[in-house]
Amino acid sequence: MKLNKNIKLFINYFLGPLLFIWLSWSIYRQIQQQPGLEHAWQKIKTSMNGPMLWNLVMVVLLMIVNWSIETVKWQLSVKQVQKVSFGRALQAVLSGVSFSVTTPNRIGEYLGRVLYMDEGNRLKTISLTIVSSISQLIITILMGGIGLIILRPVIEEQQIISLLWMKVILYGVWGVLLVLTLFYFRLSWIIKWVDRLPGSKRFAYLVKALEDFNATLLLKLLSLSLIRFIVFIVQYYLLFDLFDVDVSGWQAFWTVSVSFLVMAIIPTIAIAELAQRGKVTIAIVGLYSSNELGMTFATAGIWFINLILPAILGSLLIVRINKLLTSNNYEDKKS
Repeated sequence: MKLNKNIKLFINYFLGPLLFIWLSWSIYRQIQQQPGLEHAWQKIKTSMNGPMLWNLVMVVLLMIVNWSIETVKWQLSVKQVQKVSFGRALQAVLSGVSFSVTTPNRIGEYLGRVLYMDEGNRLKTISLTIVSSISQLIITILMGGIGLIILRPVIEEQQIISLLWMKVILYGVWGVLLVLTLFYFRLSWIIKWVDRLPGSKRFAYLVKALEDFNATLLLKLLSLSLIRFIVFIVQYYLLFDLFDVDVSGWQAFWTVSVSFLVMAIIPTIAIAELAQRGKVTIAIVGLYSSNELGMTFATAGIWFINLILPAILGSLLIVRINKLLTSNNYEDKKS
C-alpha cells in the first residue's frame, strides 16, 4: 500500500490537526451534557487533598498499563510480518485510538496502526490486528457470560428480564463464544476459505500471515487480554470508591464484566458513547447500588482517562507521522 505525496501531506497537515480539533470539541460537548458536573468536579477537587487522591493516580497509572499491554499484544501479532519496537508500536496503538473514537465500533483503529508499518506490510497487518482484537473480544464474552450466570438470581429476583429471555441470552452468548473461539484457534480455515474464492490470488496474501499463528501465541494473546480486562475492572472499582458507589469488589467485578459484554454488542461510536455507557452501568451495577450519579461519574472518568486522553495524544502523533510515511527504508532494530 504505497502512499503518494498528496496523501502523505493530507495526513500530516490536515487529518492530524482536524482530528485534534474534532476530539477537543466533541469532548467538551460530551462533558457539558453530563448531569451533576459541578458536583463531580467538586468531588474530584476534594479528593486531591485526601487519601482518595491515590484512587485517581492509580486509575491514570493503570491506563498506562492498559495501553502498554495492548501495545505488547499488537507487537506479538504483527511480528509475523514485521518486527516493531515497543515505542513505535505504542505510537501506532495511540494513533489507532484517535482514529477509532470517531468510527462505529472503533474500526478506524486499523487505519491508525497500519500507517506505522513499512510500505508493502500495511495491508497484511490488518488481518493480524483483527486477530489481536478478537482475543480481547473472546475474554469480554467469556467474563460477561460468567457474570450473567453469577448475577442471574439477582436479575431474575428484580424481574429486569423474564426467565425465558435470560435463557435465550445465555445460550446466545455461549454459542457465539464457542464459534468465535473455534475460529480463533483454527485460523487456517480462513486461509483455505479465501483460497477457494474466485480470483483469490489477488488478495490471498493479505491473510497468508495468519498461518504463522500457533496455539502458544494465541494463548499468549488471550492471557494478555485477560490481564488487560482485570485492569479495566480495577479502574472501575477505584472510581466507584471515589464517587461513593457502595459495591464490593466481587459485585464490581461481575457487574462491570456484564456491562462490557453489553457494550461489545451495542453498535456505538466511542466519542459519543458516554451516555450509552452510563445507562448500561446504571442498569447493571444498579442491581447493588442506588448511587446513579456516582456510577455516571465513574463511567465518565473511565471514558475520559482510558479513551479520550490516549486519543488526544494519538491525534498529536498523527501530525508528525509524515516522517514515518516517507522513511521507506526504515528498519526497526530495537525490537
